Amino acid sequence: MTGLAHPTLSVQPADALVDVVREIVLRGFRAGERVSLDATLDHPDGSAWQSHAEFTADADGQIDIARAIPLAGDWRIADATAPVWAMRRTRPPIRPQLSEDVNPLDIVLSATGEHGGHASATYTLRFLAPGVTLRPVREAGLTGTLYTPGGEGPHPAVLVLAGSGGGMHEQRAALYAARGYTALALGYFKAPGRPDHIDDTPLEYFESALQWMHATLKPANGFVAVSGVSRGGELVLLLGARFPELVSAVVAYVPSAVVNGTLRAGKPGAPRDATAWTWRGEPLPNVWRGNPDADWSAFDAPAVPGQPVRQAAAFHTVLRNAGFVAAARIPVEQIQGPVLLISGTDDGFWPSTLYSEQVERTLREHGARWPVKHVVGEGAGHAIGVPQLPATLIAKPHPVAGLLLDGGGTAEANARASAQSWAAVQAFLADAVAEGAKA
Repeated sequence: MTGLAHPTLSVQPADALVDVVREIVLRGFRAGERVSLDATLDHPDGSAWQSHAEFTADADGQIDIARAIPLAGDWRIADATAPVWAMRRTRPPIRPQLSEDVNPLDIVLSATGEHGGHASATYTLRFLAPGVTLRPVREAGLTGTLYTPGGEGPHPAVLVLAGSGGGMHEQRAALYAARGYTALALGYFKAPGRPDHIDDTPLEYFESALQWMHATLKPANGFVAVSGVSRGGELVLLLGARFPELVSAVVAYVPSAVVNGTLRAGKPGAPRDATAWTWRGEPLPNVWRGNPDADWSAFDAPAVPGQPVRQAAAFHTVLRNAGFVAAARIPVEQIQGPVLLISGTDDGFWPSTLYSEQVERTLREHGARWPVKHVVGEGAGHAIGVPQLPATLIAKPHPVAGLLLDGGGTAEANARASAQSWAAVQAFLADAVAEGAKA
């Protein structure tokens, strides 16, 4: 079969949420023809992205991107999300404040056959689902953005926390709302009305946020989960342990099992082992401060000159001192609800898989009465998050310190872990909500 006169490129659905896998099919090319597929994205932040792959059309002149393995290009597996996650950045952002915004992303596909046939299509990745509303929250001393699902409530709720880059994780909050949760993306530093750095952040601020959510949102069955990434993952474990009566479930992405210092998110000139979290005016002990086994070498400099810093090895050094670990350990056994841990085995920032295993073991040893789950991203690094977004920036400057850091993993492994973990998060929360309704 030689194919149709006019090749076509179909994307279904053409307009949907970012976590919806598309069906991308090329038709009308000649049997056995080599076809190039290019994907481009002009991001709202001003950055530009592109990916490229080459395929062989089947006997019917078709190529199904979910089933076809490229001959060459930026990805080498059959995956309909690859045209996006394999994108390379060709122009840096000029409006970086929009990089985490919830504006839709338009992906432009262009297919060209070796015999001159051509087809193109555009599809849209959205963070905001139909009916979801958002409003700034500037009350009760809080800084955040509230995302509310369409339809009648009450809805279960999720408090969404960013990591050491600060700001607010609005894309994640929007996706939680798309799946039926009232979600508060809360800023605790590098956000309007909040400090520029993480130093001496009082846990009372988060207690107030949780209390506000319970009292103001009146969530279904009083269900309020906490979800955080990296330092936010450390933080949500702390919140679950400190305020068990306010936290129904914990979702900890690439977390720590111990309290750390300010590290790269602290004030300029302040020591890296300065206090990040306080409670009732007193600092929470962190595993770095005064630890004689602390070796900052891997934190400060790359193993190979001129390469990005891969700092995870430094975090292993402080774990050698059992006394400091015990003092800084997050008492996760005090959490009174289910816990989901998400980690990457090649995490370049800190050993999130080891930390998650420690948390899991502690909970099981203390006879946790609630589910404890650990989703392990094999070969993945620190950048596990929203699925079907470009995943090729393995090394990037820290948002506060500016130093170029190697987060670990590969684009393929990180993209796979993001998709798998988001599916796991949805199932985990659905189960937690259902169990809460029975209580």
